[in-house]
Amino acid sequence: MSALADDARCDEAAPPTAPAPDGALYLDGTSNRKHPVTLRLAADLEIREDGHVLAAWPYAAIRRADGPAGRLRLACTATLPFARLEIADAALAGAVAARCPSLDHGRGDASQAWRIVAWSLAAACSIVAVAVFGIPLLAERLTPLVPAGLEARIGEAVDKQVRVVFKGEPCTGAQGRAAFDALIDRLARAGGLEMPLEASVLSSSAANAVALPGGRIYVFDGLLQRAANADELAGVIAHELGHVRHRDNLRRIIEIGGSSFLLGLLFGDTTGTGAVIFASRTLLDASHSREAERRADAYTVELMHRLGRSPAPMGELLFRITGAQAKKTIPLLASHPLTEDRLAEMRRQERPSTGPELITAQQWAALKAICKAR
Repeated sequence: MSALADDARCDEAAPPTAPAPDGALYLDGTSNRKHPVTLRLAADLEIREDGHVLAAWPYAAIRRADGPAGRLRLACTATLPFARLEIADAALAGAVAARCPSLDHGRGDASQAWRIVAWSLAAACSIVAVAVFGIPLLAERLTPLVPAGLEARIGEAVDKQVRVVFKGEPCTGAQGRAAFDALIDRLARAGGLEMPLEASVLSSSAANAVALPGGRIYVFDGLLQRAANADELAGVIAHELGHVRHRDNLRRIIEIGGSSFLLGLLFGDTTGTGAVIFASRTLLDASHSREAERRADAYTVELMHRLGRSPAPMGELLFRITGAQAKKTIPLLASHPLTEDRLAEMRRQERPSTGPELITAQQWAALKAICKAR
């Protein structure tokens, strides 16, 4: 039951009370139990149950709280933060509200709203700053500490994404496979790579090649068919070996996985599932940093020079595939150096060929047909 005093004066000793039709409910802030109470409009708002005073709220400390339509829900800044008083009777609600000078204080306060917006923006900017600057630095420090065995397992996981995304299988033509192995072996020896490599030609029409963590390398048949000679293909493979040598792919997995996890938190992905998928897909798109790409290109130049071959054919193959990029891409936003810039650098590093052919003409013909032979 609830009661309403019919005298607004607060200095009288015993204000009268009367029953209200719908009653009042009180939550004391320590449990979810709702107490049916009566109210006494004295010097403070007295909240009573069975004649006992449960709480006395100063009118100046009473604030309106969000509640269901048709009911007045109140809170008090001078008591427990989760204490609530709910009044259903309109007359009683009006009488209580009339005695509360700060009932709607802070509601619709523009400055408070702006403070909330400002703190939210600051939190979002902090997450973005960590994703853009902090995680790449952390990835740089963590990458050398990852054991080779763990990197190989990561490579196996990403390998599954390769098969799904590009819908290809390793080509198994025996003579082509032998030629490909011979080319890989010459490049790996010249590059001083001691880690085991798993290289294959994948039956995909994409004109691409990709290196995965743990020494896995895929050359797609689409790229192989666009190559005019073994030196063009060797340059691309050498570039991917550079990523393997510098562990760029593992670094990128750590970086993108961590960044997308943070950004997932910002946009509601609390499970981190998107981080794994996005990290793998970004790696397959070969979206390394410009610095990593330049480093891999420099490795290509050094390796081809060791073999007595020119690095320029690689740049010519890439330019033939992509064309000029300056008019298509905003240079500041490009993840790779522009193809025409890479070609110019490769030609600048060109030297007369003094070494033997990387593979014979017969081996090159067999390699070109590796995905057609059975």
